[in-house]
Amino acid sequence: MSHRVLIIGAGGVGRVVVHKCAQQPDVFGEIMLASRTKSKCDSIAAELKRPIQTAAVDADNVPELVKLLKSFKPEVVINVALPYQDLTIMDACLEAGVHYIDTANYEPRDVAKFEYHWQWAYQERFKQAGLTALLGCGFDPGVTNVYTAYALKHHFSKIDTLDIIDCNAGDHGKAFATNFNPEINLREVTANGRYWENDQWVETKPLEIKRSFSFPDGIGPKNIYCLYHEELESLTKHIPMRRARFWMTFGDAYIKHMEVLVNVGMTGIHPVKHKGVDIIPIEFLKTLLPEPGTLGPDTKGKTCIGNWIEGTGKDGKPLRYYVYNICDHQDCYKETNSQGVSYTTGVPAMIAARQLLTNPAEYRQPGVWNVEQLNPDPFMKDLNAYGLPWVETWPTEKMPGE
Repeated sequence: MSHRVLIIGAGGVGRVVVHKCAQQPDVFGEIMLASRTKSKCDSIAAELKRPIQTAAVDADNVPELVKLLKSFKPEVVINVALPYQDLTIMDACLEAGVHYIDTANYEPRDVAKFEYHWQWAYQERFKQAGLTALLGCGFDPGVTNVYTAYALKHHFSKIDTLDIIDCNAGDHGKAFATNFNPEINLREVTANGRYWENDQWVETKPLEIKRSFSFPDGIGPKNIYCLYHEELESLTKHIPMRRARFWMTFGDAYIKHMEVLVNVGMTGIHPVKHKGVDIIPIEFLKTLLPEPGTLGPDTKGKTCIGNWIEGTGKDGKPLRYYVYNICDHQDCYKETNSQGVSYTTGVPAMIAARQLLTNPAEYRQPGVWNVEQLNPDPFMKDLNAYGLPWVETWPTEKMPGE
């Protein structure tokens, strides 16, 4: 049986979601791509081997969203617009009676802070409406949450420590660029770090904790930095563990550029006067930086994202486990006209929609859910089937730096 899906957002991730959905006409029978700028949608539609519909919509405008939903009548919305727009799209889905999926949690525009509590507050409303909202269905958050649930189900009786390690070893040839929305990326990296330990959050200065980690598949050693990421909030809420941290790689040139931008105020999120006009520095900076969706043709190298987990195995003995995915930027571009960072986010969003539509017993429960609360096995199977194969290893040494 084929279904109707509406994808909101025509950036790099949206392009991947559309391509991957279009590859499965037996599941996604009718597809619509909508964005504030219809021409972006039309450009992506022209890349496909099958026709899809496109539309212009303001994702900040609930009545406009509801009108589009009631006209197209999708079963599910895949939200790959900006995190600022999560709540308006959720409101529209409730009013129109449509299931909801996103890849990143809500962020207020005027506060550099991202937490799930705004979306978790929708639990009863979605439950009463008989609708499902699946939150954070990208790679991190998303696949990293599924990895954790899978490890607990199949390998661990108790998880002690979780380290999520995200490496982008790709090179786009630019002096400075971000691999996803610059505004979101820079807000994330310049904020204070946080990790979970002994039932409380430990706060750090931005990029204060640095390690070296040797990545598999020929990537080799890279500097990793401890920062806060949203899946830590949901994972530590739903799965007991003593400590949970998130690490990301940054090259020296990226760090140098970012430090300068921070020091001169270009990453600020509050308005400043420029020739009598209010401008927000980080929004102005975004207009100067390369559009992430244009980086695909020139980006070479690989990504490696995975979970390093230590704890007690099913046999009661200490267990160390590392599960990860490797993506090649050029392979991703050949398939979807997008680089690996967009690909690793877009594929899981498609998988979440596929599971919701074809596996309702496990993935279409009324309410608001993070993916680690659901059965990880079908999701893990689909990762292997649809472009994000995973590798399990059992290291004998502790994580570097421990």
